[in-house]
Amino acid sequence: MGAFQPDWKTVPELCNPFTLRVYWEDTDAGGVVFYANYLKFFERARTEWLRSLGVEQSTLQTQTGAIFVVADVQLRYLASARLDDLIQVTVKVVAQRQASMQLAQQAWRGDTLLAQGLIRVGCVDAATLRPRRMPEQVLMALAAQP
Repeated sequence: MGAFQPDWKTVPELCNPFTLRVYWEDTDAGGVVFYANYLKFFERARTEWLRSLGVEQSTLQTQTGAIFVVADVQLRYLASARLDDLIQVTVKVVAQRQASMQLAQQAWRGDTLLAQGLIRVGCVDAATLRPRRMPEQVLMALAAQP
């Protein structure tokens, strides 16, 4: 998939926003969000975004044997989040293939962009972990979103 070059300074409409609060467990000793936790925040937002499209990952695995795995991550940190901050994490599909999609994600505190990344997610067979075509219900859900 081609490189996606987002405009790092533009506040987009919040695409599929997921809101979370920063807890002690998310921070380091200084009360600042530990850098790797943004990946967890992005994962939660992707999961809730899929759920909003009618795709529950546990049901998808049970019914089709398909699961999603992260294949590639590019992340940029721009500002720090702290204990008790309320954050919105966005998800937007920027490229899609039959067995994978590339998602642009951003973490915001109000109008301050904290972190953003490109995440390539692949669809694999849960038993073999070999790439497979995304199930039709997922493709249809993706096609139906704005």
